[in-house]
Order: sequence, then C-alpha cells, then structure tokens
Amino acid sequence: MNLATTLSIRNASPEAPLTLTTIEYYDSDGQPVREYVDTARTLGPMASTYVVVEQDDVRGGVGANFIVRWHAETPIHPPVVETVMITSEATQGISFRSTARVLYEETGAPPKTP
Repeated sequence: MNLATTLSIRNASPEAPLTLTTIEYYDSDGQPVREYVDTARTLGPMASTYVVVEQDDVRGGVGANFIVRWHAETPIHPPVVETVMITSEATQGISFRSTARVLYEETGAPPKTP
C-alpha cells in the first residue's frame, strides 16, 4: 500500500518568528527528489506550515526522508517537525507518525542571502 505523507512544521515559540530556508525530500537511496522551499519563508510565533507528498507519488520509496533547515534571529525553542503517513483501502486503514531528529545545530548569525 502506498501512503500519503504530510510533513508538519510548527514554530514552538510564542514570541519570535523563525525562517525556513530549506525543505528537501530524498528517496530511499539518499538521492534528492524535490525541494519544497524556493525562497526563505518566515513562520510567525506559533504559526505552522506543511508539505504533502500525495499517495500516488512513489518517487521517494519506502525509506524517503526530509531535511528541514531553519534559523531565528534570537534563541528560540526548536520547531516541532513531524510526519504523518496515512492510507486506506477497502475497509482497512493504516497510519503512523514520525518525529524529527536534530542532525546538527549551528549557532551564531544566520547565513547571508546573496
């Protein structure tokens, strides 16, 4: 069964915005499939956004994953990033979620935009 995937990104700060700079989607072999952010996008305090990979888009395979890069002007709580995968067929439904993990953290000034 193929599953639809929703990537949810929520700014957990009640006071400060954060800026999403990259949402990259990779397939099971670690090859890039698609980028979902073509220009930086700011999420206000407690705001959220999402990306949907449709059920019939099987380019990612069974081990597909996302990399989300973000920064903030002031120290804030990390955003809440998770995926929900879901499908249904006849009378059967399957769903599960996966919570993001921090791969690395950079501190200091945000990157300059050329």
